[in-house]
Amino acid sequence: MNNLLSYFGTFTPGANGSASAFQFEYLTSLGFAALVIFVGRAIVRRSRILRKFAIPAPVVSGLLFSIVVAILKGTGILTISFDTKIVQDLCQNLFFLCVGFGFSLKLLRRAGGRLCARIAIGACLLITLQDIVGVLIGNVIGLHPLLALQCSSSAMSGGVGTASAFGPIFIDLGAPESATTVGVAAGTMGNIMGSLIGGPVAAFLISRHGLKADPNDKPESAASGAAPALSNDRMVSTFALCLLTAAIGIPIYALLDSIPTLEMPKFIGCLFAGAIARNVIEARGMEFHTAEVDAIEHMFLELYLALVLMTIDITALTPVAGQMGVILLAQAILMALFGIFVSFNLFGRDYGAAVMTAGNCGWGCGSGPNAVANEKAVMEEYGWHNVAWVLYPSFAVLIDDIYNPIFLSLFGAFVA
Repeated sequence: MNNLLSYFGTFTPGANGSASAFQFEYLTSLGFAALVIFVGRAIVRRSRILRKFAIPAPVVSGLLFSIVVAILKGTGILTISFDTKIVQDLCQNLFFLCVGFGFSLKLLRRAGGRLCARIAIGACLLITLQDIVGVLIGNVIGLHPLLALQCSSSAMSGGVGTASAFGPIFIDLGAPESATTVGVAAGTMGNIMGSLIGGPVAAFLISRHGLKADPNDKPESAASGAAPALSNDRMVSTFALCLLTAAIGIPIYALLDSIPTLEMPKFIGCLFAGAIARNVIEARGMEFHTAEVDAIEHMFLELYLALVLMTIDITALTPVAGQMGVILLAQAILMALFGIFVSFNLFGRDYGAAVMTAGNCGWGCGSGPNAVANEKAVMEEYGWHNVAWVLYPSFAVLIDDIYNPIFLSLFGAFVA
């Protein structure tokens, strides 16, 4: 029996009262991720409410899956984990690389400098408010201010990666040794919050203001009006281009990450590499296979979300659920109100503004992929908006990754 199990992963017998553990190897883990995608799509397809509020399919099934895993662990039956780190990293980076491929100078000229400035202002304002609100509530409930910051923009706008990076920094400033654990737990919960808030907020704005998508605004791959025909040869060459461009993104990431006080995620290098490559291709008049890039982009987004949500350890939130929960509830309310009263008005009060507000809720309480997933779910239900899809998530996350570490460092030193 043990020999058979070894093909699927690694079994560790329980000892001293602890539950036995099993880690699935990466191919079996991907099989579970595929089931999460299938089940999520089936649930959303059959639920008018989930479609109306634009809840991403992998979020629905991924949460259900993680709850089952948490029950198995919490009852002492079996602790299940998955070997997904490398595949998850690959999915995230190739997805953002494809987003970068759509970030052309033509789009920037179409969007206009005013919108880009407003996106930047909105991102910086949200990060600042998250930290001020978090510290103020932390003072009221008796939580260390640096732990409160770990439940604020560090984990909300920054996500698990930024919270992990700032845990040791805040500990050096005098935070309790649990700072990293609190930040990672808050970031984990933030991923869930961001996925659940964005769609309903956008649906409310669309309904409240009677907004409609422009039928002439279509994905680049559908601009001709004909269904894109995928080619095996083009798919292979496009995928090879993605891999090569992603590798070129590593020195860009290294350069950006070497800037003092900045904590840059790896996908920013891939995003920049994709944008640079796209504009070089356009400048040289070379052919760009948009349909194949779109297919690769959507595949890796769905897989990334499935892997993230199905591997969330809900039991890790238990030890810090009290005071952390109070601040996270306040952050969720802040994000929803900010989206409705600030982001929507700042971005232009039209359908595109509503889509971008859904994206704002995604990265403002989770991560860049959450922003894109929220926008994708909204547009699948209400209609396409090209500027919102291509420009907003990448540009807002870029501003976040520049401003958030700087403000956290300065504000953290001030409140310590």
